[in-house]
Amino acid sequence: MDQAFIPAVFLRGGSSKGVFFHAKDLPADRAKQDAIFLSVLGSPDPYGRQLDGMGGGISSLSKAVIIGPPTHPEADVDYTFAQVAVDRPLVDWSSNCGNLSSAVGPFAVDEGLVRASDGEALVRIHQVNTKRIIHARFLVRGRRAATEGDFVMAGVSGSGARIRLDFLAPGGGATGTLLPTGHAIDVLEHCGRRYRATLVDAANACVFLDAAELGLAGTEGPDAIEAQPTIMALLDALRRVAAVRMGLCATPEAAPLAIPKVAVVSAPANYRALDGQTIGATTHEVAVRMISMERAHRAVPLTGGMALGVACRIEGSLPQLIAAPSRDDEVRLANPSGILSVGAEVRRDGAGWFAESAVVFRSARRLMQGSVAVPTRLL
Repeated sequence: MDQAFIPAVFLRGGSSKGVFFHAKDLPADRAKQDAIFLSVLGSPDPYGRQLDGMGGGISSLSKAVIIGPPTHPEADVDYTFAQVAVDRPLVDWSSNCGNLSSAVGPFAVDEGLVRASDGEALVRIHQVNTKRIIHARFLVRGRRAATEGDFVMAGVSGSGARIRLDFLAPGGGATGTLLPTGHAIDVLEHCGRRYRATLVDAANACVFLDAAELGLAGTEGPDAIEAQPTIMALLDALRRVAAVRMGLCATPEAAPLAIPKVAVVSAPANYRALDGQTIGATTHEVAVRMISMERAHRAVPLTGGMALGVACRIEGSLPQLIAAPSRDDEVRLANPSGILSVGAEVRRDGAGWFAESAVVFRSARRLMQGSVAVPTRLL
């Protein structure tokens, strides 16, 4: 037979979708896993549609997850994330997907990996890519994760059951420290020009830039940003310079594709969201437009949102200087799909800045279960 079939579950988590696998159903060899995930998602696709796979043609819909027994004493399951490029034969293992993190707990309960009685369940997740612990709390009905509820999130139609995610000590997963350069603001140079930036490693490594310094308003939609190839090239060049500053690579050319993510931040302003709704300036503290996997994101990657929430709590950082004062414990982030609220606890001591936790709320739903087909030669 030309094809073999591997047990898998297709899930939406937050504003992303991915194919979930049990570790026991995959070969242990990373190169073989790469080949399987590329085939399952339909990459590389020069047409950018992934029609021959489960992917959806954009980075938030081209993802794979491996769930296995815990290798950390404070976890119930291991969660490994793989970002699959759309247009090239590349699988990036350097980062985490915060949105798909919300589907890990429900998957673990529904698959019998974690026993849970009806009521609120707690699943302790070891995020293998970043070596951090995530606590997922969600409602269980009939010993399965609830999906129906009244929680509404930007970027996802309808409503669902709310999932609380607590990212514990999220700083330094990629670089070892919250502020890899030790500075709240750095200056990045490109083609003789200087740009202020804040480089933060919280949940994922991110570089934050000022929209005004880039010639942007900060209210643009993703298509408007991608329609400016000069801006896209500048953002990628600054991202690569930041990667070297953060110690993620030795040269800009060697920068990972998935991190650091690059984000443009601006002060609160009225804008029109992707669903046509007008978002008022009083609804948020800071606006963000984020680039992920060389594409302008239609919402905000959850880990990028958490990094921004943490950055807004760091005195003297670029986001903190740009953002309006927060009225409570949450920072509201305006993105092309609407508003994302992030709770961040950050403290400063003699050793510098430290992120205690970041809290976000998502929803998730199992979309399909069964098996995915891959060429037999890949196994």
